[in-house]
Amino acid sequence: MKAPEGRLVLVRHGETEWSRTGQHTGVTDLPLTPAGEEAARGLTGPLKEFDFALVLSSPLQRARRTAELAGLEPELDPDLVEWDYGAYEGLTTAQVREQLGYDWTVFEHGVAAGETPGETVEEVAARASRVVRRAVAAMGSGDVALVAHGHLLRVLTSVFLQREPRFGAQLLLDAGALSVLEFEKELPAIRLWNRPA
Repeated sequence: MKAPEGRLVLVRHGETEWSRTGQHTGVTDLPLTPAGEEAARGLTGPLKEFDFALVLSSPLQRARRTAELAGLEPELDPDLVEWDYGAYEGLTTAQVREQLGYDWTVFEHGVAAGETPGETVEEVAARASRVVRRAVAAMGSGDVALVAHGHLLRVLTSVFLQREPRFGAQLLLDAGALSVLEFEKELPAIRLWNRPA
């Protein structure tokens, strides 16, 4: 089967106060900082290189605003919402480690239920898989843009690359960064990763 020729363009939303301070920001609907808005505007030029058949965004305002400032008109897809961090929402990794007493990471150890139930990495990967299937189908007609969140996009990239979801722990992705995935013959591959605006 011939691989689609379109490219999968990943856009992590611009900076928020919590992304700036390293706090886990899942379902909390924070706005962009002025620096985050500036970075989003800086994506406009690079995104003009693509011919989009489909543009999807997380419904959270930090992603929607990034898409708007970058000149995109997305369809909202709830599967692109960030990882639900449960009891660790709003905490830094250092704060969670202090609470638990060991070298916790979200990819390795997961989260505990809090005001929200939280998600396992496998549950995040299941959502990402639905987006990847939809995106790959549309890549037969052109490029696809996904505007979303750091951990979700790292898991989604693992799914696209046909790796296990915890591989995302090794994919660093900064706020406001652009990445490009595509097929090299039939093999899913990274063309560009973590390019700043």
